[in-house]
Amino acid sequence: MPPVPNAVDPRGPRLGAWITTVVLAVVLLTSSGWLLAVQAVVFALGAFAGLRYAPYGVLYRVLVAPRLAPPTEFEDAAPPRFAQGVGFVFAAVGTLGYLAGIPALGHTATALALIAAFLNAAFDYCLGCQLYLLMTRLTTRTGTP
Repeated sequence: MPPVPNAVDPRGPRLGAWITTVVLAVVLLTSSGWLLAVQAVVFALGAFAGLRYAPYGVLYRVLVAPRLAPPTEFEDAAPPRFAQGVGFVFAAVGTLGYLAGIPALGHTATALALIAAFLNAAFDYCLGCQLYLLMTRLTTRTGTP
């Protein structure tokens, strides 16, 4: 059980990043706007409903986590949830590109999302999370008014 309600086992989002990497690679190989639209829905659920309701998070929680040792650490859910929102924007733009007959837009948006997903999956480096932390630092006022 997480120490605070807004904490997640970091292995869940990482598994999601691996699945996302595969899905986005298939999208690039097939130029499937419909498959990218499905991935956009996955991102939207994670970003707007919460990581608990994201399909890859459910997959991790139900099928994978019970077979692993309990997590030794937890992380705040806000950065990965923000990252899901960033992924949603790229997937939505890519979907529009593919379905509107602008494949270059679809390929570019998908490739950028794929790079971010792969960095998270392979190197545990979440670009969206880093963007969240940077925005938090820039918008949080410290010191005297």
